[in-house]
Parts: sequence; structure tokens; C-alpha cells
Amino acid sequence: MIIDITPRITRTTHVWPGDNPPTREILGEISRGDTVTLSTLRSTVHLGAHADAPSHYGQDARTMEQQPLELYMGPCDLIDARVDPGSRVGIDDLDSMPTTDRVLIRTGTFKDFEQWNDDFAGLSPDLVDHLHEKGVRLIGVDTPSVDLMEDKQLLAHKRFLANDMAIVEGLRLKDVPAGRYEFVGLPLNLEGFDGSPVRAVLRSLPDSDGG
Repeated sequence: MIIDITPRITRTTHVWPGDNPPTREILGEISRGDTVTLSTLRSTVHLGAHADAPSHYGQDARTMEQQPLELYMGPCDLIDARVDPGSRVGIDDLDSMPTTDRVLIRTGTFKDFEQWNDDFAGLSPDLVDHLHEKGVRLIGVDTPSVDLMEDKQLLAHKRFLANDMAIVEGLRLKDVPAGRYEFVGLPLNLEGFDGSPVRAVLRSLPDSDGG
């Protein structure tokens, strides 16, 4: 079974304040006599469910097309974090520890991209370091950022950079049981870009408690 964990992109989808929201320019429309329907999408690459490239938060770091593709596909653990809005997820806030090298953390602190709220949770730098020590290479979150809304220092992002770990943000995890899955969230092969939208899905594994 495939579980879609990607927010739908609509005209009313919110993006990070000051970033470019999605817009559609219609260049051709069959209903008005054109041969084909043809559209242009203009948007931030940090749209809905998306991968951050290291160049997004590190000077001279890898851009999106330079990221190892295998990071974004394989077994993962979906883990709940018991955390208050506006706070950082610490090691003791996780319901369990990961058994794979990909972890999706559900905080439940972000409603959705149609109803933006500023007080979503972030990750603590210590947690990022701890998960790195456990062998984790990718962390996904159900919030627009691994850092708090007002954190201009990007404390968690800096630990991702130092540990060479991958980030996926904006996942829709609300109704998915915690457990072990196969994760697929492949970014586009965008040369020089600092991120990419992903179509993120989960698939149940034969020995999984999830799904």
C-alpha cells in the first residue's frame, strides 16, 4: 500500500513568509481552441514537501543535483515526538529510537500549508547530533523547517551541515501510524538549486508495525 505524505499544492498553499508562492500561468488551453493545455509553474523550490540541499544553509556546500539520490529512498522509522508548539524536540521527547538510517519525526505542531502557524516545533542541535551517532543520514519532519520560525542562526541546520545529513521538510504525517516503512521522496535533478519539491510516499514493509 502506498501512503501519500505530500501536501497538495494549490493556489492557497502558504510558503515561508517572503518566499514565492505557487502560481500557474496558462499558455495554452484545449477548451479555448488550443492544440494542448500548457502551463508554467512559478514557485519557490521550498514548496510543501521538499528537500533542502546543503547549499541552502551552507556556503559552497552541495547543490540539489549533487546530493546522493539513495538518501531519499529506503527503509525509515516514523517516530512520534511529544513536544509543545514553539519548542525544540530533544532526545527524550522521542517515543522510540530509530532502527534505520532514515527517520521521520511527527511533532503535530503544524496544521498544514493552508493554515500556516508560526509556532511549529524545531529540532534541537543535540538531537541531530545524537541521531547522527545512531547512523541516521536523513531526517524528515512534519513542519516547514527543522528550526524554529524565528531562529535566524539556524542551529539545527548547522548540525545537519556538520554531520552531512539530509533534510526533508513539510511532510504530511498526521494520520499515519508510527512504525517502520519504505520512504520514497526523490528531489528533482535541479542543477545549482538549493532545494527541490518532492513527492513523498511511504510503503508498508512486510515486517513493519506501521500501516
